[in-house]
Amino acid sequence: MAEIRRERLTAEIEGEFCVFLVGMRVNRWWKVHRWWPVAMAMPRLLRELYSDRDLGFLGGEMWFGNPTISVQYWKSFDHLERYAKATDRLHRPAWHAFNQIARSGDVGVWHEAYVIRPGEYECIYNNLPPFGLGKVSRLVPATGRRESAASRLHSGA
Repeated sequence: MAEIRRERLTAEIEGEFCVFLVGMRVNRWWKVHRWWPVAMAMPRLLRELYSDRDLGFLGGEMWFGNPTISVQYWKSFDHLERYAKATDRLHRPAWHAFNQIARSGDVGVWHEAYVIRPGEYECIYNNLPPFGLGKVSRLVPATGRRESAASRLHSGA
């Protein structure tokens, strides 16, 4: 288990980055044969992403429920899109398989992508292990120019 960081921290990351939210929702629980393959695709995709840092995937967090939600951090939107379209990676076949299943309406998938520019994000972490953006970037004390949310937002830290 990761060590709890007792100090008040914020994250610093150089340049632009992309935040990608993706998840699935089971609409008909009794049709396990429909939604189970979709659910099992994500662990395989994440293993591939964590195994090859050149893909541009920085890391993320995941919550299980209905919907299941994954928050991912990428070096850029271009990295995310290249991975999504790559013919030699797992995403394209998984996306194709989902599209075949989606016609039934038994399971849904959603995603949102945001490009974050320097000075256009704000975050704070206190009394927890590194988490979220703080886990994939550099954690620094939230003091001085990083003391308030407004100053962190406008300074890029």
